[in-house]
Amino acid sequence: MAGPAFGPQPLSDAEIKAKLADLDSIPLFMKSLPEDATEDPAIAALQSLAYEGTPDEIAQNFKEQGNEYFKGKRHREALGFYTQGIDAKPTDLTILEILLCNRAACNLELENYGSVLRDCSRAIGINPKSSKAYYRSALALTSLERFAEAIDCCTRCLAFDQNNKAVEAINDKATKAKEIKDKKERAKREVIARADEEKQRLKRALRSRNIVGVPRPDGSQNPYEPRFDPESPNSLIIPVFFLYPQYATSDVIPEFVEDTTFAAHLTNMFPPQAPPPQWDTKGEYVDGKLVVFAMTRNKRLLKVGKNMSLRDVCNAAKAKEGDPVDGLELKDNCLTFAVLPKGDVEKKWVEEYKKQRDDQQR
Repeated sequence: MAGPAFGPQPLSDAEIKAKLADLDSIPLFMKSLPEDATEDPAIAALQSLAYEGTPDEIAQNFKEQGNEYFKGKRHREALGFYTQGIDAKPTDLTILEILLCNRAACNLELENYGSVLRDCSRAIGINPKSSKAYYRSALALTSLERFAEAIDCCTRCLAFDQNNKAVEAINDKATKAKEIKDKKERAKREVIARADEEKQRLKRALRSRNIVGVPRPDGSQNPYEPRFDPESPNSLIIPVFFLYPQYATSDVIPEFVEDTTFAAHLTNMFPPQAPPPQWDTKGEYVDGKLVVFAMTRNKRLLKVGKNMSLRDVCNAAKAKEGDPVDGLELKDNCLTFAVLPKGDVEKKWVEEYKKQRDDQQR
């Protein structure tokens, strides 16, 4: 069992804070005095003492108090004293420069970088060779990642203070950081430039295939989009909708390689031996008994042959010589085709489509 402890014992953090709070209530130890009038004679006396003397003496007094708090790393309180010293409007510009630089040091610790730059600018206005003002400006600018400006501050300072090691150190840090940042920005610009070039290349490829983009006013809702085939860079992969007008339903083929035939997809989707889709109540959608139609921008109706590829249909969509520009419409990043059973359903749909088209063109 440990014996009783003798002598002064260390205080806990909570006890230290409590004692400091008690000190703050004692006029002599207050971090700042109340600005308003008070009935406490001790505080009133201290208020009169704090502002007793010439503006330079008052400013000097607040500077010294601020220095004590700064040494104790109580930066917010130190800032308050330096501000009171500045507000005293000292006529000695050396004192004012020091107060501004010291307040900038507090704001650096508090990460108030805009305030640092304002005070340092004022200090440099008073003394164009204020090394501390240039140094603290460079520190703030580096923290804000404004490296070129930080380097400029260091260059100006070293022009008259060649052996300032602290300024040399921040200059080296800002220079290295600027190189890293510039490298990242160049890489980012290159990525953007490559992406833009790829977009332009894709636009040219679509245009050469008689595909006309029709953007949605509210932006694309389709997660898929046309792109170049990574295995055949000169070929396109395009999302395609198969509409089944008879049942007002559809399927999407997110990656239709342009040199693939429509027959290959229909064989895969509607094999003769497989049960029909749930929506095909009459069992009419079976490979070999279906027909595909493409609708162009100018409302022409193109019947897709059994062995035609998507590229073949795009070529067929080109306007005839002398006619207005035509092609397949790329809506919401998709080409759309109608798929119907051959026979009466096909005939009826074609008639209705042409009638509607003719009514619109009248």
